[in-house]
Amino acid sequence: MFGRLIKDKSVRESIASASVVGLNLVSATFVGLFIGWWLDKWLDTKPWLLLAFLILGIVAGFKNVIVEVRKIQKADAGEQEKQGGDDEKS
Repeated sequence: MFGRLIKDKSVRESIASASVVGLNLVSATFVGLFIGWWLDKWLDTKPWLLLAFLILGIVAGFKNVIVEVRKIQKADAGEQEKQGGDDEKS
């Protein structure tokens, strides 16, 4: 359905990449939270491992966000160069 609405492939790819950014942050945070909760329950160290892995999950999520944003920026810069190069040839 959306493929018909948005005909430009690069726009669709940018939208898909942007939607992944939020999922990366949330999923990494929840994975860290779950691992910390499980280790605290298993080792009876409440709440220290939960806090440590929650922080690690948040850091990993932000790292993933930065990587995805850089990919989007690089793709956008390449697209602008491509469009700029076409204008000069005309």
